[in-house]
Order: sequence, then structure tokens, then C-alpha cells
Amino acid sequence: QVQLVESGGGLVQAGGSLRLSCAASGRTFNRHTMGWFRQAPGKEREFVAGISWSSTSTYYADSVKGRFTISRDNAKNTVYLQMNSLKPEDTAVYYCATSHVVVVTNTPELYDYWGQGTQVTVSS
Repeated sequence: QVQLVESGGGLVQAGGSLRLSCAASGRTFNRHTMGWFRQAPGKEREFVAGISWSSTSTYYADSVKGRFTISRDNAKNTVYLQMNSLKPEDTAVYYCATSHVVVVTNTPELYDYWGQGTQVTVSS
């Protein structure tokens, strides 16, 4: 079992930045692929970014490429999402998740454990 707790969400103006954190506990964190997803009201959950357990591989959705950066600190059992140049369309609840799959994947069904989410609101 893995427990995930997200933090760092909030209200920010367009063009601003936020840094999300996801603290993990339970089973071995540093062997898991980690991902960030988001879900806006009335929309399906969508992949944002993923990172391999060794941090050698990252994968971003086209909509955030060049603006968001995913990273992890296995010593702290924490994964981060640095979000810059935020846009109103980035407004959503952001979730972190762990996957048993070694290759970084954007498929939600391949992620085994999920956090409760943190709200990010970007005003225009």
C-alpha cells in the first residue's frame, strides 16, 4: 500500500507559478514511476507529466511541455511539479499517482495508487 498526499495548490494569476508536492509513504517509493494528472470540472482526468523511478525519463503532455517540470527526491519520498507561465486552462484538481510500470506512461489505468488531489486555480 502507498499513501500519497499532495500540497502546494492555490489561486494564482495567469503567468504566475506554483510548485506542487506529493509526499509518499508506505511501500518502496523509489521503485515506482510517478505521474501527475489533472481534472477540470466537466472534463475527464488527463495526464500532465510522469517521471521514472531513477529520474532518467520524463514525459509531458503537449499542453504543458516547456512550462511544467516534474522532478523527484527519492530520499524524501517526494515528487514535485513546478508549474510556470500558468494559464486559466490549467485550472483543475491535480493528482499524483504511482505506477508499477517501468516505462513512464500516460495511461491512468496503469497507475495503482492516487492521492486526494490539490486544487489549482488560475485567474485571467
